[in-house]
Amino acid sequence: MWLFYDPFTVISLFIAYILGFIVLMITASIIAPRVARKFAGRFTLQTSMLIIGLLVVISGLAGVGLTAYLIGGLLGGEVTSGFIASILIFVLIMNIISYLISPVTINLMYNAKPSPQLQEIVNSVAMRLGFTRPPKAMIVHGPPNAFAYGNILFGRYVAVSNTLLELMSREELEAVIGHELGHHKHRDNAVMLFMGLIPSVLYFLGVTLIRLGFISGYARTVYSDRRREGNGGFILVLAGIIAVIASFIVQVLVLAFSRLREYYADTSGAQAAGRRAMQRALARLHLYYNSVDIAREAIANSKLKALFIYAFTEAYANPFYRRYPSGINFRDIDIDEIVEKLKRVEVNDINEFFSTHPAIPKRIRFLDMPTS
Repeated sequence: MWLFYDPFTVISLFIAYILGFIVLMITASIIAPRVARKFAGRFTLQTSMLIIGLLVVISGLAGVGLTAYLIGGLLGGEVTSGFIASILIFVLIMNIISYLISPVTINLMYNAKPSPQLQEIVNSVAMRLGFTRPPKAMIVHGPPNAFAYGNILFGRYVAVSNTLLELMSREELEAVIGHELGHHKHRDNAVMLFMGLIPSVLYFLGVTLIRLGFISGYARTVYSDRRREGNGGFILVLAGIIAVIASFIVQVLVLAFSRLREYYADTSGAQAAGRRAMQRALARLHLYYNSVDIAREAIANSKLKALFIYAFTEAYANPFYRRYPSGINFRDIDIDEIVEKLKRVEVNDINEFFSTHPAIPKRIRFLDMPTS
């Protein structure tokens, strides 16, 4: 068991995490805001997705290439290629298995049940968006939210919580469903599966190299008299730490790509029910979660929050937006007033930097753009 939990591996990973965190904080607080301000408004949403997607792939390949270069002289080209290929195959198989069983897992976790009434609404919205075969509509229990999931084996699903049905008007519900159908239309499950593979490969490559490095060093110390022949174990550990740090950086790019896909799905919601309905739906969700602490905690701790239409990104305090008491009826609030106030709310760039979803104020403002 020490091969998997030895203290040297833990210490090396801890060092890699600290260095990776420092790199990420510098990027989040200094580099990313300046880049965002410089290029804001210069590209369309599609162009931005293409650029970020290419950056993910290129940076992932660069990370693997750098790691291969560091260990190639030690292990040899053939062994290095086989080693990296084996890591890639392992991560690919694990992700594919997770992808294939995810609909069954989600249905069991959320006790998802078909709903004929919800299916009629999904069918109607799907027709407007050009679907020939609408996804299956499922009711789940929990805080107000909705998500899209499925695959080629079990089909496509749109899940809506029972509390969301109570919270939203019909137009707002159609906008939310349109957003989720947009994820299916844009094949986001498959796209994000591919994008997620890249940092995963780098991470598992790094962890494996760190372990191999310490095993190699230990074996050399115990079983060999030629202790001064080289520092191969150190090189493996160093390459592993670099790979782990690179995986953090690539993961940040994947998160940026995910946020763009959320904007893209919002355009489908606006297409299905109108921009104002999509804005109202987002504002109502934001208002609810910023007033109900238990609901916030449930979503924050969920392992599936990347799938949800709403996930947390903190905004700076704003005098035009107040916290409502939890006992209020959120359907009685002037939601258009809330929409306009949210448009003026500043967003904490650092918090958004580590989120799968853009901040609600930014999503609402985006829907006002002509290109959306």
